[in-house]
Amino acid sequence: MIETYVQNGVKTTLIDLSNDTSSFEPNPHHIQYFDHQHGISVSNHLLGLNESHWPEGKAWAVEEVKLSTHAGTHVDAPYHYGPTVGDQPAKTIDQVPLRWCYGDGVVLNMTHKGKGEGITIDDIQTELTRIRYELKPYDIVLIRTDTSKRYNEAHYDLSHPGLLASSTEWLIDQGVRLIGIDAWGLDRPFDVMAQEAKQGKTQFWEAHLVGQKKEYCQIEKLCNLDKIPVSHGFKVAAFPINIQNASAGWSRVVAILEENV
Repeated sequence: MIETYVQNGVKTTLIDLSNDTSSFEPNPHHIQYFDHQHGISVSNHLLGLNESHWPEGKAWAVEEVKLSTHAGTHVDAPYHYGPTVGDQPAKTIDQVPLRWCYGDGVVLNMTHKGKGEGITIDDIQTELTRIRYELKPYDIVLIRTDTSKRYNEAHYDLSHPGLLASSTEWLIDQGVRLIGIDAWGLDRPFDVMAQEAKQGKTQFWEAHLVGQKKEYCQIEKLCNLDKIPVSHGFKVAAFPINIQNASAGWSRVVAILEENV
């Protein structure tokens, strides 16, 4: 979804970067829908109000949802990676500073990286040189892989490149506190990491586990990064739902572009 409007001489474009939840995911959702007719029976039971008390004989509609906090587009809290960061308790999603969740966005194009490949420090620095941008604290870095175009396809969750521990730590050291990716996870796919871990080559879940020593959050399952017309010069809003003591929260992530007209 892309919306554009002009107000007070400023043209604003809003680009929705959020995927819906999906029953195909390893973390599937379950939604039960109750329509307006069902609302009549509820209002009759609770309030003694039947269909004659409602316009056109229809009351409210509601839904009941059962899903993981890691289903759909969501923000991972430091607590997801482990119980502590250094010697301090790790922040849960309700403790994540809002300052981290709104800021200048930067898209790093990594579409040349293939399935299971690691995105290195050199890859990131080369792209920053290409787009002529220097990272600053609280930038929100969005890793574009275009894996989101395969959303709802079989093995979507095993189809992407991902950050390595070294490249994740490098971004954090630049002052970045929120990193997003348009794939199932920020790390490389589970099957690749598991095989390497069994062979003693790498630490399983290496990018996530950086968060046990250096505090940061990540956004997973983004989409439409290819629709952002610039690599920087826009804002990102990625405020997670406030879920008490949770390791993640769903987020409607939006890129915000403004220009004077």
